[in-house]
Amino acid sequence: MSISLAQAQTIVTAALAHGTEQGFNPLTVAVLDPGGAIVALARQDGSGFLRPDLAVAKASGVLALGMTNRAIAARAADSPEFFTSVAALAGGKILSVPGGVFVRDADGTLLGAVGVTGDASLNDEAAAVAGIAAAGLVAVTGAES
Repeated sequence: MSISLAQAQTIVTAALAHGTEQGFNPLTVAVLDPGGAIVALARQDGSGFLRPDLAVAKASGVLALGMTNRAIAARAADSPEFFTSVAALAGGKILSVPGGVFVRDADGTLLGAVGVTGDASLNDEAAAVAGIAAAGLVAVTGAES
């Protein structure tokens, strides 16, 4: 099972709207399926040209390692060599800061991940969570536990 295009588009639209409503810097949002393929991606006017790569890396990292950005950050702090090696293997598509969020359905099935970038990492994460909620899905950030 994978996230649908309609769900991904809802996430992108709602995440960007949340950022605008909160006065965040221009955001970029990427929605990936469980295999890491881009389903939807949007960049607000004024968001830097590297932002799509960063948004994809935030989402890709959680999918590739099967752990939240917070868990990745803890692992990177405990073992910087591990993180450096994994980031190199992944072509840099792994980040250890909030903004990459798992997307699950109500039964807990993994549908994909969302990556948001452009503002402070916790604000990026809040926009991702808002987008996921707007699509009627469940966000998993690692802050829940």
